[in-house]
Order: sequence, then structure tokens, then C-alpha cells
Amino acid sequence: MANKAETSGTAGTANQPAGTSKAAAAIDRARSQGRAALIAYLPAGYPSVEESIAAGIAAARNGADLIEIGIPYSDPVMDGQVIQAATTEALAKGFHVSQVFDVVAGITSQTEAAVLVMTYWNPVVRMGVDQFSRRLAEAGGAGLITPDLIPDEAAEWMEASDKYGLDRVFLVAPSSTPERMQRTVDASRGFVYAVSIMGVTGARSSVSSAAKDVVSAAHAAGAERVCVGLGVSNADQVREIAAYAEGVIVGTALVKTLGDGGVDAVAALAKDLSTGLGKENGAAQDKETTQEAGA
Repeated sequence: MANKAETSGTAGTANQPAGTSKAAAAIDRARSQGRAALIAYLPAGYPSVEESIAAGIAAARNGADLIEIGIPYSDPVMDGQVIQAATTEALAKGFHVSQVFDVVAGITSQTEAAVLVMTYWNPVVRMGVDQFSRRLAEAGGAGLITPDLIPDEAAEWMEASDKYGLDRVFLVAPSSTPERMQRTVDASRGFVYAVSIMGVTGARSSVSSAAKDVVSAAHAAGAERVCVGLGVSNADQVREIAAYAEGVIVGTALVKTLGDGGVDAVAALAKDLSTGLGKENGAAQDKETTQEAGA
């Protein structure tokens, strides 16, 4: 299902052709393999800049198609306790916003994963939208996920993202009106980020049933790629979301694992989470391949 912008070749939508969007290309590669994409969130500078790079590489080498690097922020209104604690620690150790480009470059130089930065808008404005965008592109970054920026207030970012060929990922939620949903889908490039629950991030025992409705609404508004985040913590939940979304975002569980067990534990969790990515036909194909290999 392509919307008018894609079929006419106009840049600037969630349906932008994969050749001009690193995030879309990564999701489409997964889709061509009969599965959803896994997006791993990790905070920059936690437990250190070097370890956050190593964790991102480990996740990418063990099943993550995209890496989402969060910029530690002093007032993280969307972040749950685990991520707040991690970002507070990174800031206490002296993390500076400019170091996020080192993290992005460190991961993109060693993996094929698309690497996006998730950030509240204020740090971007403080550096300068054009300068931030240029440095992100130079580091090999795919684009930005901006949880507190809405398309109506994003004119400067829209211009800079077009100038530097960056993806712009906006959020939609169960509370999004049809009008807001349409504006967000039209403004997004790469994918649309669907918030599965209302509230702050955190691993949960079950995924909100509202997630499927949000994804359906985004698809109905023309989004080709919708990824679900907030609350996903295990392979069963990944499997549930992979049945109807193009990507699954896991954050809190990975951050907690990094703090408790280090980089090797992140690799193991990413590998486990990736077992839930197969669409029904993809999972069947994988099973057949395994049986043939063992025959």
C-alpha cells in the first residue's frame, strides 16, 4: 500500500523508498526474510561510552536490525525507572551530547545496522538543528526519533533532515486523533513509532492490546512501516507484535541486562528476542530449513 507521496517519488513520508532511507531499508530487508525487524534501544554513555558502543555492536551482531541510541537527558518525561537510572549515571560520569556521534560512528563502522538517535528536542536545539543533523549524518546515523516533537513544530528539523538525508521518526499513541495520525504518518520517514501504552517506558508482563489498534490506524493512514515500542521485554511479546507490525522495539529489558550482566548478556538477550521475529510463514520456512539442515 503506497500513498500518493511515495508513488509520485516525493521525499518526506514514512513510505519513502528504502533506497533513500537507512531505517526503511533495514526494515525491508527483514520483511524480505519473512520477519519483523528488531530495534534495540541503548543509552549513549552507559555504563561508559565504550561499553555503549560495544553493546550496540553486540545487539546488531545477534539479531538487531536497527539500533536506537538514546541521549541521556536531565528531565526524561517518557523514561521509566531503569532507563532514568542508566541515563542519570551516564550524566553523572560526564556524558556530553556531542559524544553521541562517537557512539553512532562506533556502531555504524562495525555493523550493517541502521543506527538512529532517540532524543528529546532540547539538546538538538541547543547544539543547533543543522549542526546536529550534519554531525549525525557524518557519523553514519540513519536519523532521529523525537518523542517530544510533533510535526507541526518541526519545520527546522524537516528542512535539515531533507538536507542531510536523515530519517525522521515521530510517535503515535492510542490517544492520537485521526487527524494527528495522518499528519504524523505523512511527516515521518523511515518508520512510524507506535507507542503501545500510555505512560512511561518499562518492561511489562503483557503488551497493551491498544498496540494493534494503533498500528492498524497508522497503516490505514498510509504508513508502510510501523514499529511498536514501550513495554516489550521477551521473545513471546516480540512474537505477538511481529504478527501485525513491521518492527519491534525493545529498550528497558536490554538496558537492565546491560547493567546487570554487561555486553555479553546484551548479546544473549538480543539473540533470544530475535527468535520471536518470524511472521507465520517466515517461521514455517525457518523450521523447514532447520529440518533440511539436520536431515
